[in-house]
Amino acid sequence: MRIKNMKLSSTAILLIGFALILSSCSNTAKKSSQNEAAESVYASEIIPFFNHWNLILGDGSNAGQAINYEHKDFFYTANDGQTDWVVFKAPNGGDTHGTSNNTRTELAQLKKWYPATADDKLTATLKVMNVSATGDARVAASYAVVVGQIHSADGHENEPLKIFYKKFPGHTKGSVFWHYEINTAGDDNSGRWDFSTAVWGYDFSIVGTEENTYPEEPGDGIALGEEFSYEIVVKDGLMSLIFTSEGHETKTFTKNLIESEYTTTADIPEQTQKLFVPIGQDGVERDIAYTGEGIFFKLGCYNQTNGKSPEVNMNWCSGAETFDGDIQKQYETGNYAEVWFKTASIYVSDDAVSNQGYFTKND
Repeated sequence: MRIKNMKLSSTAILLIGFALILSSCSNTAKKSSQNEAAESVYASEIIPFFNHWNLILGDGSNAGQAINYEHKDFFYTANDGQTDWVVFKAPNGGDTHGTSNNTRTELAQLKKWYPATADDKLTATLKVMNVSATGDARVAASYAVVVGQIHSADGHENEPLKIFYKKFPGHTKGSVFWHYEINTAGDDNSGRWDFSTAVWGYDFSIVGTEENTYPEEPGDGIALGEEFSYEIVVKDGLMSLIFTSEGHETKTFTKNLIESEYTTTADIPEQTQKLFVPIGQDGVERDIAYTGEGIFFKLGCYNQTNGKSPEVNMNWCSGAETFDGDIQKQYETGNYAEVWFKTASIYVSDDAVSNQGYFTKND
């Protein structure tokens, strides 16, 4: 009788133990799920300035103000083991926004302001994680992404500033450079062109001699995944730029946005003569440049590599793989741009902000 009772007690103990294990596993799973939920953050929690912007996604749609918002294909957050980052991602091909040939996941400032009366600043710290794996090396925009801009909302809607990152296939280091686009004189904007200035590595004009032949790797370039920062200040018509990155020389530049230096054909720089004049872009700028036009900041991932044939335009049409707009296939094969932002800030003075308030034009 004692033996039978002992057997029952052992069985009961085993059952109780098994139940406790199941309960423990269940609680652990719940805790794990709760931790994951607690660790999940929105972009607006990392960089709390999204009330100043509308977000354009890589499928051409306007997501509006991205507060407590994410999109698994284009806009979300990631942690690199130390820091939370805001991820902007855009494929080579797909639906685009406005008149552009290029996809973007990018913030566009909601209010415009005027360069002559400005006291405005945008700063960002970022790292580029991917540029397109394909493209035509002879096309200057191939393998490039724009990570910050100033854009005009009026007139020709040209761009007094674009900040680029570009890396050729097979290279470890890429280049950072910035562009000024002339605000073309007259009603015809077809002659507009960009002038490119190198920060680290090459400028826009350094291209391959053949479709799959690349220049030498830049010695002072920036690698994928390497942090760098920019600061853009526009005050009383003068744009000042500061670029910093650990282990690299700090670079500073200035450009007058209200008085042009390109008002005659004799003023067209040699770089422009090489890149743009051969394709018919040989305009001159109006004397007052961007005076009187409302302008606004942009920030994010504006992919410069697209699938259009280089025969259309040897500066901007990359002939890259787009898989007929299949976004997932492009992501699987490296045919996309991806930029991670760690910090960013915006300041716009009250005097510089347009009394017209919000606007909708946005190329």
